[in-house]
Amino acid sequence: MAEDQESPIRPEFPIGRVKKIMKLDQDINKINSEALHLITYSTELFLHFLAEKSAVVAVEKKRKTVSLDHLRTAVKRHQPTSDFLLDSLPLPSQPGRHTKTASDKKAPPPPPVGTRRIDDFFQ
Repeated sequence: MAEDQESPIRPEFPIGRVKKIMKLDQDINKINSEALHLITYSTELFLHFLAEKSAVVAVEKKRKTVSLDHLRTAVKRHQPTSDFLLDSLPLPSQPGRHTKTASDKKAPPPPPVGTRRIDDFFQ
């Protein structure tokens, strides 16, 4: 009888970390465990999708390593993803420019009022 039941799907992402990221939104007070698992697994599937599409672009360009330009191309090719994600990706690097040193780097623009950058969470 135990063979008839499927084992639960366990996401590879740390559920606690996803919960912390979700709680950064001030509108979220409580998170249902089923919703947390669904969002965690959905995020995992989405990133897997992006990685696969980016790898296809890298192979088409005869590269062994996936770069940001490959990711941008993959996102542009998939319209639903492009609609919400393309504006969030960094701009492609300019060919022929020198590599920036620590003194050349400009500070990133401040986030819109009421929001924070996601990398603030990990520091």
